[in-house]
Amino acid sequence: MDYGNDEKSAVQARADAQKIAFGPIMFQAAQSLRSLGILENIQDNENGITLEEIANNLHLSVYGIKVLIEAGLSMELVYEKEDSFFLTKTGWFLLNDELTSVNMNFTHDVNYLGMFSLEESVKSGKPEGLKVFGKWDTIYEALAELPPTIRKSWFDFDHFYSDVAFPEILPIIFKFNPKNILDVGGNTGKFSLKCLETNSTVNMTVLDLPGQLNEAIQNIQAAGYTNRFTGHPLNLLDHSIPFPEGYDIVWMSQFLDCFSKADVVELLKRGKKALNQNGTLNILETYWDKQKFDGSTYSLHATSLYFTALANGCSQMYHYNDMLEMIDQAGLMVVEVHENIGISHTLISCQNKHP
Repeated sequence: MDYGNDEKSAVQARADAQKIAFGPIMFQAAQSLRSLGILENIQDNENGITLEEIANNLHLSVYGIKVLIEAGLSMELVYEKEDSFFLTKTGWFLLNDELTSVNMNFTHDVNYLGMFSLEESVKSGKPEGLKVFGKWDTIYEALAELPPTIRKSWFDFDHFYSDVAFPEILPIIFKFNPKNILDVGGNTGKFSLKCLETNSTVNMTVLDLPGQLNEAIQNIQAAGYTNRFTGHPLNLLDHSIPFPEGYDIVWMSQFLDCFSKADVVELLKRGKKALNQNGTLNILETYWDKQKFDGSTYSLHATSLYFTALANGCSQMYHYNDMLEMIDQAGLMVVEVHENIGISHTLISCQNKHP
């Protein structure tokens, strides 16, 4: 049998297969090591700490600490020396790295229970895992009503990646001095608020479902920018309803990955019609084939499965060429591309092929 360029030994390949087989169990062990304060206890004792000392500090049984730390040994989060335990580099990142923390919380709070229905979702084309939270067709309808912890983990995940990109994006957006920007799927209004703070003359319109839009309106009002802001509630999946028109920029940030290919094309067509003659439609996304690091690609492939099992059952983190194909089908042409923005984003600017 041809295994391509796989140079692993059979022993190593089999060991890696066991990591997958027990992956969900070990994830929960890692989560417990973090949330119970065990890793923090180890980190705070640079000269090492024993099981008994950790148990005493945390008021937990030695047995409970022992089974978790032994799992930590296999995950290479900790190491043992002379009956004392120390943190590894991987353990440090699990405990201290913001990106890792955001991803862990998103996996644990939002995805873990619902991911049991992944296979069912693949068969039905619907987010069957969402039923662990309630009866909705997509997670976007549910966001305003999810429990606070789950909602926080979702928004922390969503905002972490985009917020880092904003400082690089704003100079690109405002180099042509746009007067009117349509923020499609603007969520809580964070991008619109940044634009209003950055430019004293720009007018922003946020287009989204009523639940998310209400929060955006509240945030913009609290910041005092209501005179240059408009909220436009809209069912994004009703393609018979046009977007409002007359915009220099149509902005879609971490938005199109929330929809199927067919819906992406229709959304781009509606966005195209919202543009002024020389306006640009700007797409900010993370494409799994455009990542500099293997860890980023791995994370994006996992995020695609969240879309399958919990978000909507039909979208994913797209391949760059997939997006180019959808842009072309919508009657748009790419005029500018900026790569390696923030942590992992690519910004594609498009114009109407036939203005």
